[in-house]
Amino acid sequence: MKIQQQTAVLLINLGTPDSPSTMDVRRYLTEFLNDPRVIDISALGRAVLVNGVIVPFRAPRSAKLYKEIWDENGSPLLFHSLALKHALQEKAGENYHVYLAMRYGNPSIKTTLETIRKKGFTRILVVPLYPQYASSTTGSSIEKFFSCISHWETLPEIKTVQSFYQHPAYLEAVCQTAAPYNLASYDHILFSFHGIPERHIRKSDIAGVCLKDSCCEQIHAGNYLCYKAGCTYTARMVAKHLGIPPDRYTICFQSRLGKTPWIKPYSDQVIKNLADKGAKKLLVFSPAFVADCLETVHEIGVEYDELFQEHGGEKVTLVPSLNATPAWVEALHKIISENC
Repeated sequence: MKIQQQTAVLLINLGTPDSPSTMDVRRYLTEFLNDPRVIDISALGRAVLVNGVIVPFRAPRSAKLYKEIWDENGSPLLFHSLALKHALQEKAGENYHVYLAMRYGNPSIKTTLETIRKKGFTRILVVPLYPQYASSTTGSSIEKFFSCISHWETLPEIKTVQSFYQHPAYLEAVCQTAAPYNLASYDHILFSFHGIPERHIRKSDIAGVCLKDSCCEQIHAGNYLCYKAGCTYTARMVAKHLGIPPDRYTICFQSRLGKTPWIKPYSDQVIKNLADKGAKKLLVFSPAFVADCLETVHEIGVEYDELFQEHGGEKVTLVPSLNATPAWVEALHKIISENC
């Protein structure tokens, strides 16, 4: 007897507090920063650092920032992620059923998977919404997924998408976000990716080439899941497609935390240097984020703009993330269809 296959597609994004209140932000940061893939030190050291130092001081400040980006739709990341889920389901029809979960916060992976389990799906495709693989994002989301289903008596067929930064449809969708802008009118263009500690890169290096000269020049079997190599590839392909010469753009990394070295160059330092050299207008892409969030709307759109002006610049313009644009819905549909 032939059994009809029913596929659930689980989209996973990083997460967001339930509200911009200090209590909810504290709860979110506690879950996020206690993840051993995010802060990869001893359990005792992490507990003391996160719960005794970082969260008590960071939660009130972050709550204030979240209040600045919170609007009638709530959290931008959740709003755009839900809009993407609904648009993708409409595009998919009955080919598969789309669910959304957050690695930290709500809707949680655990509760969403319980809904999927009760539906009796025979296959689950897990799609972490991070174009470039990193242990602290994709790795953590996939690990949490398998932890949540480890007790299931009946396990469906499971497939995961580890990265999609090389997919032509994703790259085309990023390029289309540039359509409203006259690229020639900007003094310089930045591709600002979320940063991670250098030790994360080195720990994941299986080829012995990471952070050495030219290690990111080509994607190969040894580095295709290296976060920095993936970011570099993304920026270069988008710049090539848009006709941006190498001397007119910079690849950089934002949102560093603590005093240990993170991958360089740092976005804020690049912005200060450009302003000091006389640049007046900057355009910033953020291709590691598929949905606008605190790191794009506020860090780039507000903080970096203020920093640039403090050093003599005039304006930092943020290119919105993919969100639920038709090109991104089409691209994600292609990625999923190829893996179903």
